[in-house]
Amino acid sequence: MVEAAWIEAEVLKAVPEATVEVVDLHGSGDHFHVRVISETFEGVRPLQRQKQVLAVMKQHIPHPIHALDLKCMTPAQAEVAGDTAFDPHGGGQGLHVRRIRKNKQE
Repeated sequence: MVEAAWIEAEVLKAVPEATVEVVDLHGSGDHFHVRVISETFEGVRPLQRQKQVLAVMKQHIPHPIHALDLKCMTPAQAEVAGDTAFDPHGGGQGLHVRRIRKNKQE
């Protein structure tokens, strides 16, 4: 079982200047929604963005991380993205759940 702060630290190894939001989907420390927001993703294809992060994270899959819903986007994309995370195991069909807004002042 790992904590969201550990996931965030690992992702920052791949994209140091990113804003990283981590949601433990089940509270079990092994299913996570991770949203990585960085200006460096501008002009980079979505799969290439994910590969950059997965290069660091793949050593932790399938143990201690079982499932990783990874969203890599630019700040402009993050502004218009929905406020949900996808749980791939939610109810057998997948399920969108509300993300927790971390340190966001409104």
